[in-house]
Amino acid sequence: MSRQVCETSPVHNERAQLSSATTTLEELLDRVSSTAEAVLAAGDESLASDLFEVERSLRTAHRRLVSATRRAG
Repeated sequence: MSRQVCETSPVHNERAQLSSATTTLEELLDRVSSTAEAVLAAGDESLASDLFEVERSLRTAHRRLVSATRRAG
């Protein structure tokens, strides 16, 4: 009885991992952004400012991750 082994290339696995991380980062961006908006609406400008700075950093990370994912595949 032979058993077939499904093998995928390392590049395919890397691209899949990067794609998954990109999706997770997008979800995190949405959460931080909506929280920042809610905090701002509640009047806490200082905390909102910090959260918007986090959002900007995450957006930069997202762009770089998307670029890396393209190069990986």
